[in-house]
Amino acid sequence: MTYGEVIAKRLQEICAEKGITINRLATLSGIRQSTLENIVGGHTNNPSLKTLHRIATGLNMTVSQLLDFPMLNEQRIDNE
Repeated sequence: MTYGEVIAKRLQEICAEKGITINRLATLSGIRQSTLENIVGGHTNNPSLKTLHRIATGLNMTVSQLLDFPMLNEQRIDNE
């Protein structure tokens, strides 16, 4: 699994938990829906820290909270 795939899965899980769509997350984060769709769809392999920060802020989280989950911390991530 790649970093992009892991981040995509994490965002999908958070949206499902919060009952929001990718479109709503884009609005909350102040980034374009197409940017989030590219991340979630696997077209963006390495989202920037700035983008992750904006997403985390939109979710009322820190970047640390956004990235602190077992799949990222415990699984081997392939090079892209």
